[in-house]
Amino acid sequence: MSKEKFPVSESLTVHQGTTIYKTDKWWLAVLLVDSFGRRQIGTYLWFNRNGTWKRKQKFIVTNKKTWQQISQAIEKYFKEEEAKE
Repeated sequence: MSKEKFPVSESLTVHQGTTIYKTDKWWLAVLLVDSFGRRQIGTYLWFNRNGTWKRKQKFIVTNKKTWQQISQAIEKYFKEEEAKE
């Protein structure tokens, strides 16, 4: 179980979590959770509204192949942008 308390639904069990960044207004983290009997890896973005964290976005990576495709596409765009500099 993760030591930090992430603001997710009570129906989820957080096994591990890594905060990417956290400010007074925004919080981005990658979580390993159990969701209705299935392990999932996802990125969560919350915003702070009047002292309460509310989920703004959630993106679940369904399998390693999909993650590799996403990662390759992102790396390609970074390389293209770096070449412009």
